[in-house]
Amino acid sequence: MAQTIHILNGPNLNLLGTREPEIYGSETLDDLRKRCERKADALGYGVVFRQSNHEGELVSWVQDAREGAAGLIVNAGAFTHTSVALLDALLACPMPIVEVHLSNIFRREPFRHRSYVSKAAKGVICGFGGLGYELAIEAVAASIAQAKAG
Repeated sequence: MAQTIHILNGPNLNLLGTREPEIYGSETLDDLRKRCERKADALGYGVVFRQSNHEGELVSWVQDAREGAAGLIVNAGAFTHTSVALLDALLACPMPIVEVHLSNIFRREPFRHRSYVSKAAKGVICGFGGLGYELAIEAVAASIAQAKAG
């Protein structure tokens, strides 16, 4: 069985494709899931792809990832800027974590420039739309390979 990369998406990402396409693009969340599955499969990984509008559910999924994931990719949406609970769960994860955002959060409103998730992440990818998820998968896979090598 292939190792899995868990990809967790936060609030309002279920509205992708219709919500502010000038910021988030026209791809739907399902389009992103398929893109992630193809990329991960090409690198020899499986994907667990989830979305929730509920902070506690995301925290529980992060805790679940501690047992079954080789790596974790998080687009926490608005919880990026507000959730200490999510940060605490991420800090307890022993695997590589990459934070991803469809838009460049640093070109947006000042409150979006602060990320709690970043403290737990190995790196942050933002501003590349759906391609950012693929880049995040590559980064997680490279981090896993580097850790195995030594």
